[in-house]
Amino acid sequence: MKVFLLLSFALALVVTGCGDSKPAAPASGAGSPITAPVDYLGALNKAKKSAEKTVDLSVITTAVKAFKEEEGRFPLELTELMKHNFLRSIPPAPYGMKIVYNPTNGEVAVVKATPAQP
Repeated sequence: MKVFLLLSFALALVVTGCGDSKPAAPASGAGSPITAPVDYLGALNKAKKSAEKTVDLSVITTAVKAFKEEEGRFPLELTELMKHNFLRSIPPAPYGMKIVYNPTNGEVAVVKATPAQP
């Protein structure tokens, strides 16, 4: 019985080991060494924009929560946070973006700004 198990295990190893082995394809988005500096700078720029959005939102969201705790309601608009000294100023939105505030639930979001229609 042991011999049968050993032979079947060896046969399974041989069968799975045989076959077409293809070299692993490079990960999608992986560039050549020539374009690496450009790819790196692009990734840095994207990360910077994402970090700016996160920091701006966290400051405003914290102020909205503090206002809600103290006043018992959400501010009607973000400028009310400055009037009650929860913020010195509203942080500017990153280029091409705008800050959207929902006074019914206190949600703050940064969304892509749409160009004005003529």
